[in-house]
Amino acid sequence: MLQIVDLITMGCSKNLVDSEKLMYQLRKNGYQVFHNPKRIHRQIAIVNTCGFINDAKEESIGIILELCKAKEEGRLKKLLVTGCLSERFFHELNKEIPQVDKYYGKFNYDALIRDLGKNFYRDNINQRILSTPGHYAYVKISEGCDRQCAYCAIPIITGAHKSRPIEDILEEIRMLVAQGVKEFQIIAQELTFYGLDLYGSRKIAELTERISDIPGVEWIRLHYAYPHQFPDDLLRVMRERNNVCKYLDIALQHTSDVVLQNMRRHISKQQQIDLIEKIRTEVPGIALRTTLMVGYPGEGEEEFAELMDFVSKMRFERMGAFAYSEEEDTYAAQHFKDEIPEEVKQERLSCLMALQQDISETYCAEKIGKHLKVIIDRKEGEYFIGRTEYDSPEVDGEVFVKSDKYLRKGSFHSVLITDSTEFDLYGKV
Repeated sequence: MLQIVDLITMGCSKNLVDSEKLMYQLRKNGYQVFHNPKRIHRQIAIVNTCGFINDAKEESIGIILELCKAKEEGRLKKLLVTGCLSERFFHELNKEIPQVDKYYGKFNYDALIRDLGKNFYRDNINQRILSTPGHYAYVKISEGCDRQCAYCAIPIITGAHKSRPIEDILEEIRMLVAQGVKEFQIIAQELTFYGLDLYGSRKIAELTERISDIPGVEWIRLHYAYPHQFPDDLLRVMRERNNVCKYLDIALQHTSDVVLQNMRRHISKQQQIDLIEKIRTEVPGIALRTTLMVGYPGEGEEEFAELMDFVSKMRFERMGAFAYSEEEDTYAAQHFKDEIPEEVKQERLSCLMALQQDISETYCAEKIGKHLKVIIDRKEGEYFIGRTEYDSPEVDGEVFVKSDKYLRKGSFHSVLITDSTEFDLYGKV
């Protein structure tokens, strides 16, 4: 009988990379693997959990409980749980949800494979089964984080920053290019620290440049940079290399000096403004994506108004935001009271996102009449759906393209933009 594993991935793209490597190990051992299946197949289920914020933790626990019920009803034989949530709350989960057959931390997939009675192929540790469309992939260049922001539990879960060797990353890129991947989302908890632990200096600019030299790499997109001590040499690479997207994901979290100090971000409002202006000057036409937080301790009405004014003036091309939720064992949980009512946090979040929607609508409208390079992801109804270099998969807008001819997935086309909405563009080849 064919052995089947259902693998459910929760949380971020870094978790997705882990799941893709686990899928390779499972398939190499003869399993048929379904990633995020619409229905479970009554055999083995593995949940790769997220433990970053309350909503993510609750979603992961909800999936675990749902699968526990399936196991109790005889619709599932074995349930295994891994990832960030089980790394952080291993003992608590064992006690509270004992129906799970076994819990694993974030970094011991080899134990999971061996517990299934199979071999862990360490020589193939970078091999992956892509869950994304075949033309793009996420590449994780480091684990952990040394920043110790007051609100963040990531260092508690993943430990100190640990870079992968440059040659190891380049080998993975070449392997993915050989499989047909053209677009690479370079991800890490903190990109700008890359290389410091291995080489004694920051190497993100050199790494990006060397990736761009690999034949077949069409687009490189950078995610999760930190504003403090930003490596200026990266801007030169972004400006000079045509296959490095004019796109940067740089989380600022807030702008009020009071809140930034409480967050232990080691940067001031003016330093943020200066950095944004420098990035836009040195890389003309760049799209900046940022993430902001509302409701953090110390954010009164004045500080929130300051944040709204900052967003209004900076006019980020892309922005996400979330409300603060206290995380156990973090500096913020130990030193600040989470006193802002939840309804106030949600009201501020709605106001901030409404402002960003207006900014995004204007930004998109400015693209009308321009020709943009678009990569095609899929077809839906009468439209081919794609993205520009300013759009990362899943989190940013898309381009709805009409064409008399079939546009192949992963192909690039020059698209005339004819219309727009708050976040998406419409055009024709």
